[in-house]
Amino acid sequence: MQPALSLFLMSPDTQWQAVLARDASHDGRLFYAVRTTGIFCRPSCPSRRPKRNAVEFFSSGSEAERAGYRPCKRCRPTEHNRQAAAVEKARQFIDRNLQRNITLAELAEHVGLSSFHLQRLFKKIVGVSAKEYQNSQRLTRFKRKLRGQRSVTDAIYAAGYGSNSRVYETTNQKLGMTPAQYRRKGEGIVIRYTSLQTSLGTIMIAATEKGICRLRMGESDKTMFQELREEFSAAMLQSDDKGLKHYASAIKSYLGGNDHRLNLPLDVQATVFQQRVWKELRAIPYGKTRSYTEVAEKIGNPKAVRAVARACATNPVALVTPCHRVIRESGEPAGYRWGLERKAALLEMEKKKG
Repeated sequence: MQPALSLFLMSPDTQWQAVLARDASHDGRLFYAVRTTGIFCRPSCPSRRPKRNAVEFFSSGSEAERAGYRPCKRCRPTEHNRQAAAVEKARQFIDRNLQRNITLAELAEHVGLSSFHLQRLFKKIVGVSAKEYQNSQRLTRFKRKLRGQRSVTDAIYAAGYGSNSRVYETTNQKLGMTPAQYRRKGEGIVIRYTSLQTSLGTIMIAATEKGICRLRMGESDKTMFQELREEFSAAMLQSDDKGLKHYASAIKSYLGGNDHRLNLPLDVQATVFQQRVWKELRAIPYGKTRSYTEVAEKIGNPKAVRAVARACATNPVALVTPCHRVIRESGEPAGYRWGLERKAALLEMEKKKG
C-alpha cells in the first residue's frame, strides 16, 4: 500500500498532535512507534501516551514492521475493519487525484459503496465530508507548494487547482490573505487594532479586512501590542479606534449583558480539529457550560479530551469563540488563557443575564 500523500504534508508536530488527540481520522495512514517498547500503534490507541523523544512515525504498518517494531496487541494497528478500509481507500484515491475534482458518485463507485453510505462513513470516521477533506488536502498541498515554487501560478497548478480564479476564490478565505501574501509570510497585510477598557481589564481587538483575527484580554495596552507585533511580524499594524468601533461596541454590549451572542466575522487559521472544536464552542448557549468530555463527545472523538482542552487554550478570539464556557466535569472553571478570575466573572455574568 502506498503511503497517503497527506502524511508527507504533515509536520512531525502535527503527527504528534494527532497521537496526543487519539485522532481516529489518521488511523490507517499514520502509525507511531515507541523506541523504548519496540511496539507501534495507530493514533487512536487507548494506551498511555509515550514521551515525544521516544516516538517515530510511519506511513504504514509494514513500514514500521520493517524497522523492527511489533504491532500493539491493544489497538491492532495492522487490522482494519471493512468500513475503515473503505474510507481509507476513498481517502487514498482523493490524495492521488488532487489535480482534479472528484465527485461523491465517482468516489463511491471506486470503493464499491453507495454515495449515501460512503458520505456517512467518511464523515463519521474522518470527521469531515469527502468534499471538505478534498478541499483541505488541496489547500494543504497548495500552501506547501507556495514555499517551493518560483511563482504563485506554478504553485496553483502544481497543487491541482484548475485556474487562478478558482484558487483565489477558495484560498483567500482560508488563508486570510492572498496566496502571494501568504508566500511572503503576510508581508503587506494590514491589521487594524483598537483597545477598550472593560470590567475584565483591557481588551485588544485586531482585525483584517475579513474579520477579527485576534481578541486578547490583559492589563496593559503596551504588552498586548508587543505580543501582536511578534505574532504578525510581517504585517502592517495600524491603530484604528474609529474603524473598529462597531466591534468594540458589540463587545461592550455583550459584557453588559445586553447581547447574548457575539456574531462577528472572524479571520483565523486553524486545523480541521480546531475548527470542529471552536465551532462546537460557538454552539454552547449563553449562560450554559459544557465539560471538556462533553465537547469531545459532541465532535465525535470522545477520547480527545486533552486535545479539546488544548484547542480551547489556543483559541485566538476570546469571547467570540466562548472557550470560557468549557469547564471540568466537577463543575470547576479549570484553566483559562486569560485568567481564572476573568473566566469566573464571565460565567457569573452570563448566569445572571441569561
